[in-house]
Amino acid sequence: MKIIMLGAPGAGKGTQAKLIAEKYGIPHVSTGDIFRANLKAGTELGKQAKVYMDKGELVPDELTVKILLDRVAQEDCKNGYVLDGFPRTIPQAEVLKKALAELNDDVDFCINVDVPDENIIKRMSGRRACVKCGATYHIEHIPPKKEGVCDNCGEALILRDDDKPETVKNRLDVYHKQTQPLIEFYGDKVKNVDGTKDMKAVFDAIVAILG
Repeated sequence: MKIIMLGAPGAGKGTQAKLIAEKYGIPHVSTGDIFRANLKAGTELGKQAKVYMDKGELVPDELTVKILLDRVAQEDCKNGYVLDGFPRTIPQAEVLKKALAELNDDVDFCINVDVPDENIIKRMSGRRACVKCGATYHIEHIPPKKEGVCDNCGEALILRDDDKPETVKNRLDVYHKQTQPLIEFYGDKVKNVDGTKDMKAVFDAIVAILG
């Protein structure tokens, strides 16, 4: 079972990807994790990616797909995988589709965790983080015992720049322009789930689709 996770930033697709991986015994393949692993191990592909990253440039789609295919060719992916964070654009999806087709392979499902923009802005702008120990909270869903203070270490909690409404709006604009068209690209493979529900309800809906 080969699955691609789709959804806007803050929709909760990363959390659901981990739950799917756990239930079905398949790896959660995050492009960020793969890059870090290749850089740390000093692989040939990692060295090629580092050249771009050191210049502050994006790693080309072809190289990203090579690194991804190298990962999914490993033994633990033989029964499938959950792709999280890739593809993000139509060109990336086209490169991935072509590379998989050359291996007589394709993805089985694209799970789209659907959440309206206003919900995401509210959800993300309610996050608070501790700069000292890294603990995270939410003013509505996981509030600290004392407002604005970390339960773990007593330091002040902050609203990270990434979670500020204006930043979230910008990220959502990029998502609508670049990533949302993938829903049309993948057509019948796309299965929509209502991401506004609680985490368990969303997961139950995904399991009903995957079987």
